[in-house]
Amino acid sequence: MDVEEHTAHETAANAHGMTDHGRHAGHEMHAEHRMPAGSKEHRGHDAHAGHSVGMFRDKFWVSLLLTVPTLVWGHMLQRAFGYKAPHFPGSVWIAPAFGTAVFAFGGSVFIQGAVRELKAHLPGMMTLIGLAISVAFLFSAVVTVGYPGMPLWEELATLVTIMLLGHWIEMRSISQAQGALGALAKLLPDTATRILGDRTEEIPVDQLQAGDVVLVRPGARIPADGIVREGSSQVNESMITGESRPIPKNAGDKVIAGTVNGAGSLRVEVTGIGDRTVVAGIMRLVEQAQASRSRAQALADRAAFILTLVALGAGLITLIAWLALRSGDMAFAVERVVTVLVIACPHALGLAIPLVIAISTTQAAQSGLLVRNRRGLEEARNLNAVVFDKTGTLTKGEFGVVDIATTDGLATDDAVRLAAAVEADSEHTIAQGIVRGAQERGLDIPRAEGFESIPGKGAKARVDGRELYVGGPALLRARLLQLPPALREAADRAAHRGQAAIYLADERKLLAMFAVADVVRPESKEAVRALHERNVEVVMMTGDARPVAEAVAAELGIDTVFAEVLPEQKASKIEELKRRGKRVAMVGDGVNDAPALVTADVGVAIGAGTDVAVEAGDIVLVRRDPRDVPRLIALSRATYRKMIQNLWWAAGYNIVAIPLAAGLLAGYGFVLSPAIGAVLMSASTIIVAINAQLLRRARI
Repeated sequence: MDVEEHTAHETAANAHGMTDHGRHAGHEMHAEHRMPAGSKEHRGHDAHAGHSVGMFRDKFWVSLLLTVPTLVWGHMLQRAFGYKAPHFPGSVWIAPAFGTAVFAFGGSVFIQGAVRELKAHLPGMMTLIGLAISVAFLFSAVVTVGYPGMPLWEELATLVTIMLLGHWIEMRSISQAQGALGALAKLLPDTATRILGDRTEEIPVDQLQAGDVVLVRPGARIPADGIVREGSSQVNESMITGESRPIPKNAGDKVIAGTVNGAGSLRVEVTGIGDRTVVAGIMRLVEQAQASRSRAQALADRAAFILTLVALGAGLITLIAWLALRSGDMAFAVERVVTVLVIACPHALGLAIPLVIAISTTQAAQSGLLVRNRRGLEEARNLNAVVFDKTGTLTKGEFGVVDIATTDGLATDDAVRLAAAVEADSEHTIAQGIVRGAQERGLDIPRAEGFESIPGKGAKARVDGRELYVGGPALLRARLLQLPPALREAADRAAHRGQAAIYLADERKLLAMFAVADVVRPESKEAVRALHERNVEVVMMTGDARPVAEAVAAELGIDTVFAEVLPEQKASKIEELKRRGKRVAMVGDGVNDAPALVTADVGVAIGAGTDVAVEAGDIVLVRRDPRDVPRLIALSRATYRKMIQNLWWAAGYNIVAIPLAAGLLAGYGFVLSPAIGAVLMSASTIIVAINAQLLRRARI
């Protein structure tokens, strides 16, 4: 599956925008790191479009400085602490002047956001904040010029300042959640060592072209995607694939930009530059997943809209009620209205889902689980059946020695070594499986002489001065060799499992029997066990004969087997499971399994490597490791728990907060000021952000 790999790299720093998360997203992070070449600034079209972390930080500190004199010369602190502020000509205008400055400078961002929301007919967080500070400002201005009442300059200034602080903290949380995405771009080195004939030159990475050959020294980061032309080393790809073990790289192997070379030196031909490298492809995939809609997000958006309407209604009722109860005490009534509008702001509700999405998607990418469709990750928590394609998924998709029997006390390692020597020059897949078996055992394969292929029967060669033969049952018949009981028993066992029996013989007798089959991945048994622990039925689907399929299923403890299934029948088998009431995931290679991946509730393309452009599947598993499937389910369930916890907290606290803000306990002397309301609202947002960050600790 060599679909073109997509990614991007540019040494110049570009601003990077946040993903959309309903009406409370689109904050534009001005993260100073290298981002994909050609990637444009992603500006949201919601209440915070075009805002940055730095903008809220700067507005907060300036507003805080302006708020201090407002408080010192205002009535609130003087009354509370019993002091008199310094008096001089014009000092009575300090609180109004500085309060107005805070409203104009710090509050403008909320007013502008409210205007955008109202133009879009989607009143929300900015509408409530904008309305609250506008009411407080207008009332205070009217009182200052002569209307009877107590102005709210201190309340207005502290409200705006605290709201700016809350937004700054929130945007930093989102920025940190997506920091892993930007960290991918930072993996790329600034320069590369290009080889020109018999000399080298250091050049900026963005000057590399496809076809260039670069020198990658030990310990250096690989500057571009490419193919190893010379050299041998081990490369740390954990930052891209999540695979902790270094990967051996030899001539002809692909390497990924940003990964770290080991102790060897490599000469790499560049194949991927700019937005055709792996790193930016993963970044693009993560961005798309974070921007894609989920059912939980739709619920949060709907709840935020309803809460906005409830807050507006509660504010109006509060105004009417207190004007009636306190005989026209406009100052108190306005203060209650402002507090209601602020405390009911759906700030935390707007952050509840998007922050979890940002964290879970980047965490998945770091673990080698690339999310193409958010709903696929969301639905994975409900799975109760996982269907694995056998070949290349549960097995390696290549022949290997799975059983050995010998005669006359011949050691198994010696038998494998001799057979591998005979087969070393053969291109046959079974022969290569025997050679690979010797290599995996770390055996020294002796040199063979006089290799000769025997058509339809096997091969022969002289090894260590002996004429040796390797072949199947036809070789036995041709050489008139008899099966000793020990080898016959092993051959019968292999035949029952659908495995091929390959024999080693000399001129006079049989020496050993090798059962050769598609080798089961050592990780598969652990994956099946982990799925069973999560009460998930494990199904295997294969085109192989039933004896072969049953043998693999028995070895792994698989619950259900669909054998002798043609590629065009795979989707119907998924439908069959769904008719039984199963929530089904299909795990395949994304090529001939594509119809089944689309039919399943969740399609998982496994073993795509760094080919992030693969079209099939909701989830792409970078590694060909079936253990990533239970990890996917664990991440889905942990993500859903965090979403629900955040939704309950964000919406639930309003049940208590709105009545208190309206003055329900005023008769008992308990009244919330607008500033305290802003603190509580910001605190609820911070709690939601902290709870979402705890998702990073989830064990997957």
